[in-house]
Amino acid sequence: MVLMTMIARVADGLPLAASLQEDEQSGRSLAEYQNQAKLLFKKLTPNSPGKCSIDSGTYVFHYFIDGEVCYLVLCERAYSKKSAFIFLEEIAAEFNSEYGRKVSQATRPYSFIEFDTIIQKLRRQYSDTRGRRHIHQLREDLNDVQRIMMDNIDDVLQRGTALSDLETKATGLSVMSQKYRQDAQYLNMRSTYAKIAAGAVVSIVFLLYFFVF
Repeated sequence: MVLMTMIARVADGLPLAASLQEDEQSGRSLAEYQNQAKLLFKKLTPNSPGKCSIDSGTYVFHYFIDGEVCYLVLCERAYSKKSAFIFLEEIAAEFNSEYGRKVSQATRPYSFIEFDTIIQKLRRQYSDTRGRRHIHQLREDLNDVQRIMMDNIDDVLQRGTALSDLETKATGLSVMSQKYRQDAQYLNMRSTYAKIAAGAVVSIVFLLYFFVF
């Protein structure tokens, strides 16, 4: 069962739309998971996996990045991972069609909250067993979800500082590598000039020897 769906801008983690379905069996509020999702959005970088499943205790987060937008759902552990990602792809297609050109212009949280209507409609389709089976039959040629990283929410949320340090070090290494290439080119150029100069000196000495002496 899909319990929560959130959509955010990757660049700054700004929530664009959301839809919550409280867990009626446990009566547990999803506010805690909503906060975790917001923190997760803040940790995303251009190097983050395009598809990822993250263990969060009772439930599992699945997210899918499409362009500049991240689509995330919170599901029960027993819910099919394949169904979750097909659901996210459907959400992405609908959202991109409706608001794709407006994403970069959004300045306040949940600027497209009215998209909840479409999310609820798709969620009902994917919550129905027969509906899911029918969708899977129509998509028999769809490849199984591959290379989806499975992680733990605590590890992901605590990894922000380490990721930032790695990005800083990577930038430093890139600068050093560029400087090394420039120095190598300069040394090669000097070596070439030295060889040309040496050849010229030998030629001049040779000419002086024959024509002067």
